[in-house]
Amino acid sequence: MRTGALPLTRSPRADGPRAEDVADSRLVERTLAGDAEAFEALVRRYEERAWWAAYHLLGDAEEARDIAQEAFLRAYKALARFDFGMSFYTWLYRIVVNLSIDAMRKRGRLKPVALDDLAGGLAAPGGEPQPGERIESEETAARVREVLGKLPEKYRTVMTLRELDGLSCKEIASIVRSTHATVRWRLHIARRMFKEHWDRMERAARHEGLSQSGRLRRAEDRAPQP
Repeated sequence: MRTGALPLTRSPRADGPRAEDVADSRLVERTLAGDAEAFEALVRRYEERAWWAAYHLLGDAEEARDIAQEAFLRAYKALARFDFGMSFYTWLYRIVVNLSIDAMRKRGRLKPVALDDLAGGLAAPGGEPQPGERIESEETAARVREVLGKLPEKYRTVMTLRELDGLSCKEIASIVRSTHATVRWRLHIARRMFKEHWDRMERAARHEGLSQSGRLRRAEDRAPQP
């Protein structure tokens, strides 16, 4: 497996300079002036991306939905303190990530992803996959989530934001309030740790497969012949 790009569907996002940032600032201004519909427009624009950001960190669809809703509520309450020098999207992302990290700390670990959740939330684009492909994709996604859960929080966070949410290291630095160089270093460490855990899991799976094959052969040898 190539660890530079995890085998999970990334959340939708706009690449390159966002022309919508100008509109975002205008919507924030209108919200502060009392226009409730302006903030509703911001919610519609970013609710899916907020959900994906939380889901990639938490692995629970319902909890991710709650986190996204709470993030918008907090953003609305803190809007008077919004820094117009930064992107609203990055500012909202920071709130989502912080809430997700708090949730992870409370439960102490990542919750395993149910295959039913993966089937609905991580469907591959471009048509319905064949049943065999879908099962394989779901199993791989569950294993990726398991390995991510083994990483320390600061490494898991940057790797999730980079590999699953597709954010740049500069964007991640702004979200986690760290330097660009620190994020790049953490990402390097996170990828190395992920590969080590993944390789260890692969070896264990192969060993278990060989052990099961051996047990089956021995059982067949002991079975009475017709």
